[in-house]
Amino acid sequence: TSSKMADPVVVDGDPKMEDLSHLSDEERWRIEHQRLHEKHRGHEAMHAEMVLILIAVLLVAQILLVQWKQRHARSYNAVTLFGLWTIPLYFTLKLLWWRFFSTWVVFSAVTGFIIYKATRKPLSGNTPRLVYKWFYLLYKVSYGLGLLGYFAVMFTFLGVNLIFMIKPETAMDFGVVTIFYGLYYGVLGRDFAEICADKIAATIGYYSTTGMPTRHLEPNVCAVCGQKIIIHEEEDGIIEKTYRLGCDHLFHEFCIRGWCIVGKKQTCPYCKEKVDLKRMFCNPWERPHVLYGQLLDWLRYLVAWQPVIIGIVQGINFVLGLE
Repeated sequence: TSSKMADPVVVDGDPKMEDLSHLSDEERWRIEHQRLHEKHRGHEAMHAEMVLILIAVLLVAQILLVQWKQRHARSYNAVTLFGLWTIPLYFTLKLLWWRFFSTWVVFSAVTGFIIYKATRKPLSGNTPRLVYKWFYLLYKVSYGLGLLGYFAVMFTFLGVNLIFMIKPETAMDFGVVTIFYGLYYGVLGRDFAEICADKIAATIGYYSTTGMPTRHLEPNVCAVCGQKIIIHEEEDGIIEKTYRLGCDHLFHEFCIRGWCIVGKKQTCPYCKEKVDLKRMFCNPWERPHVLYGQLLDWLRYLVAWQPVIIGIVQGINFVLGLE
């Protein structure tokens, strides 16, 4: 049997002011969907024009961003990082996403303290290790959240959530939100880590972004943290694993891994010879970390610049009177 949809109640004789409160959710959705079709009937040419505007703005924006990055990489990275940090905050406050706001505040407070420590002169001896520990932990947590969210989405598509009596909407929302948290803080953490890595290495003196280092590297010193690599029995210190690059420079294994994975560097901190990442991460379980880092670099454009581009498109449509 087919059920007949109830008629809406007209308020004050105005068909646009119909009272839909007495209707079911499905009936209200049908009426609103019908209104939307009636409103945009005959607007096919206008919609095609809006699509062309979107494509044109995307192409022009991509060209301008690439040229900006190639010619003025420093200002491009600074503006991108500022957008990554503030644009999600704007939508969070607008839509009252308090859970995300809480994590954003905690992340900003801890990362702000780490950046403060990394930019002090003279640099404390334990600061490089503290910086790399925090950002490496953040990197691993974001990697884990991304995987967790991905599996949650895949299991929802396969219907595994029904075994645990979880609604598909709940499982899908959990997966999407978890992926967003992982990718967002992964991108943001890597960018702040790169800034800290440059500041620390430049302060120690064994690394320079523009020219030659200001200090000569001794054979028993790690150029990343500035601490001794081999500790003698009569000296205080922690014995750590070491790693020798193809250029024959020796580092703490933790430091050089943090330099390459977290700090986004692919060259020796001292002589700038290219690092063979495949040789460094010979374990197949570690290689996904490198691929994940490359994915985060690609997603930076979507998080920082896509909302700006969409806002420009909407502004153009508004000026031209397109709906």
